[in-house]
Amino acid sequence: MTVRPATRADLEPLEAFLRPFVEAQQILPRAIDELVYLLTTSFVAEDEAGELAGFATLEIYSHKLAEIRSLTVRADARGRGIGQGLVEACVGLARSREIYEVMAITAAEELFARVGFDAALPGQKKALFLQTGEVGDAE
Repeated sequence: MTVRPATRADLEPLEAFLRPFVEAQQILPRAIDELVYLLTTSFVAEDEAGELAGFATLEIYSHKLAEIRSLTVRADARGRGIGQGLVEACVGLARSREIYEVMAITAAEELFARVGFDAALPGQKKALFLQTGEVGDAE
């Protein structure tokens, strides 16, 4: 397994790769122009055959906060450290850019915990959420 920065050549395969995850409502939709915008902070994982096996992007909001988004791993490639490799690549990028905090909204708490994430920051800061609509409303 190889984790590397995403390139323009990855855009079309990425759009197809992400589609089933969007359809299953596991991630929010990503338009091609949004993928282009995030290209410099995105990573792909390739399996031994060179096939796309995973994706993640670090969306940088400010020098204080970034978010790991669209973390996806192909079903038949799970359990091989691909997700962890993608998270570590995003965290490494945040560190290199001196981002103060990195957050993730996830159903895979154990994966993020292995990399050092916790449900609360020092001083017990927590993220709270309110859903204001259905996923399809944002399209």
